[in-house]
Amino acid sequence: MTRPVLLVVAHGSRDPRHAATVHALVRRVRALRPGLRVETGFLDFNVPSVGGVLQSLAAEGVRDVVALPLLLTRAFHAKADIPAVLREARARLRVRQAEVLGPSPLLLAALERRLYEAGHTPADKSSTGVVLASAGSTDPEAIAVIAEIAREWRHTGWCAVRPAFASAALPRTEDAVRELRALGCARVAVAPYVLAPGRLPDRIARGAAGADVLADVLGAAPEVARLLLHRYDAARRPVLTALGA
Repeated sequence: MTRPVLLVVAHGSRDPRHAATVHALVRRVRALRPGLRVETGFLDFNVPSVGGVLQSLAAEGVRDVVALPLLLTRAFHAKADIPAVLREARARLRVRQAEVLGPSPLLLAALERRLYEAGHTPADKSSTGVVLASAGSTDPEAIAVIAEIAREWRHTGWCAVRPAFASAALPRTEDAVRELRALGCARVAVAPYVLAPGRLPDRIARGAAGADVLADVLGAAPEVARLLLHRYDAARRPVLTALGA
């Protein structure tokens, strides 16, 4: 049976670092699963567009696609923008929308990887407060998910973990850094809960000026690549079951 094409749906950005990071992540996904066709489409600012990729796939004779939102929470893009684009293609293609990436233990592992790469050491964990800094959203569900991730991550041995947001919600990164200092944490680290560089991640970085450690974005971390494949497999599983595979 032919496997569905995996279409990674990225937000897009005027910042060229964004697309470069997305393409690096997709290359890592391809390396993890040779033989799986993986395409990339952008909602805005970059090419190819999601609609353009779907049109090209249909013209080639492809009939089955799993569209995977490159998003960490189920906010507006996952609930409205992406389904609207996919609906336009469903007359020519069977398109299933996979779940967004977060929350997942693999993302927490990727966050810790980035902190260690930035200079944090396991021996400092119990004395370090972490700011879980996300882009922010006007969607209450997305904000609640970030807060819950921070609570869960705290129980893995950190001094404290506080959520922060670069836009649309409070506190800001710099406020969370100050709160952790006031709490008595010996060290403060900022872990950007974002996938690629851009305007809001840059705002997070500026807010981290008072921290001891600033991690890089999640980007093409191996845990993120593995998570994309987990979401792809979960999206196609009902069809495999129905066919007795």
